[in-house]
Amino acid sequence: MSGQDLINAGMPQGKWFRPALDAANQVLRNGGTMDAALEAARAFQPGPVLPLQLAGSVPLHMNIRAENDLEEDNIAKVQATMQVLARTPVVKAAAVMPDACPAGPSGTIPVGGIVASEAIHPGMHSADICCSMAISIFPGTDPKALLDAIHSVTHFGPGGRPEDQRLKPSQATLAAFQNNPYLEGQTLGIGIGHFGTQGDGNHFAYVGTMKSTGETALVTHHGSRGPGARLYERGMSVANRFRQLLSPETLQQNAWIPADSEEGETYWAALQIIRTWTKENHFVLHDMAAEKLSAKVSDRFWNEHNFVFRKSDGLFYHGKGATPAFDDWAADAGGLTIIPLNMSEPVLIVRGSNAANGLGFSPHGAGRNLSRTAHMRQLAEECGADARGLSPNNIADIMARETKGLDARFFCGKPDVSELPGAYKSAASVRAQIAEYGLAEVVDEVIPFGCIMAGDWQKDAPWRKRRRG
Repeated sequence: MSGQDLINAGMPQGKWFRPALDAANQVLRNGGTMDAALEAARAFQPGPVLPLQLAGSVPLHMNIRAENDLEEDNIAKVQATMQVLARTPVVKAAAVMPDACPAGPSGTIPVGGIVASEAIHPGMHSADICCSMAISIFPGTDPKALLDAIHSVTHFGPGGRPEDQRLKPSQATLAAFQNNPYLEGQTLGIGIGHFGTQGDGNHFAYVGTMKSTGETALVTHHGSRGPGARLYERGMSVANRFRQLLSPETLQQNAWIPADSEEGETYWAALQIIRTWTKENHFVLHDMAAEKLSAKVSDRFWNEHNFVFRKSDGLFYHGKGATPAFDDWAADAGGLTIIPLNMSEPVLIVRGSNAANGLGFSPHGAGRNLSRTAHMRQLAEECGADARGLSPNNIADIMARETKGLDARFFCGKPDVSELPGAYKSAASVRAQIAEYGLAEVVDEVIPFGCIMAGDWQKDAPWRKRRRG
């Protein structure tokens, strides 16, 4: 079949001809009729081009207030980027959480943003798909022993585990990878290599005691690592092809995959597989710590805060750093979710309130007013550091001040001061705004004992060593 055949059948010529012809000729190679081949090609025909929505026509709920000039500037930027995003043709509503902060160029969903849409937008769950929290309760276990145990079995930093320490997800999850076009191939190998790892940045393993019972708890924070990043890349590529056909004016970061298309259904299925992988990734580490201590786990639950949820209204709710707070948000939802603040503050155990002004979400943490780079620059100015940045003495002083009373550890051995409590918004303010806007009810807390993070692993990264050499 050629392009002329499609034109003769009344189809408008365009970039979509190439994949349409590929599909049509595959039908013919498989012994199908010309009519069947034309029908396969017609599935790629774009609908009418959708214009951007009028500015201000989509409801935007701002569940955030400023307490100083820095926060006012942050909120203005968050609101401006959400107003641009909300012009995307398929978006129906949006909301902002108290921990919101910008996360890219204008029109990019901010951290702490929620978007309800008719379609699936890979850019609105970001590359760290299913970034999530998990908690296990270890009754009768010493907090330091548990922190030592998780330190000995987890893995932070780039890449996967060393070859001789690799783990495998369940056979069902591996089979699901192999049967999904978005996840098969190289992604499967990464899904094994990265299993049992926590990444870097703000991800952590946190040990504390339950305020209600005094029992020891382990809380972990990480996403889907390499497999999720690969799925995001493939999803963005597919979404951008649809964008070029359906709405060229839409910003590339807000491109969407129509939910009722074959690509949309397959991508939705891939998201659920990645969700399962990530849940297993949390609890394999918890189970390894329990085995190390010969300890028993009395209770556990988890929740994601970078994901897409489908509600009964048929819309897809994208939470970028936002915790689900509506009933039955997932088949394994137990009614409670987890909101961390910073390593020196309690982790909050909350019950969602399904607030309409939050589109059924609550915050995912304390958020930032400044980027990591800007925060480091501010610290350097406060310390009187020179152009080379913070000295080891500066870092030691900051560590002593901000982690006093905590067993704060960094997996690579070098502290990352951009992840210390001072880098984040006021925990008290975020907690007050959760109550003020009716986003969730705090029902318990994990009082901090200690925390492990990746640390500044880039300081001695191989490429930096070569440059110094």
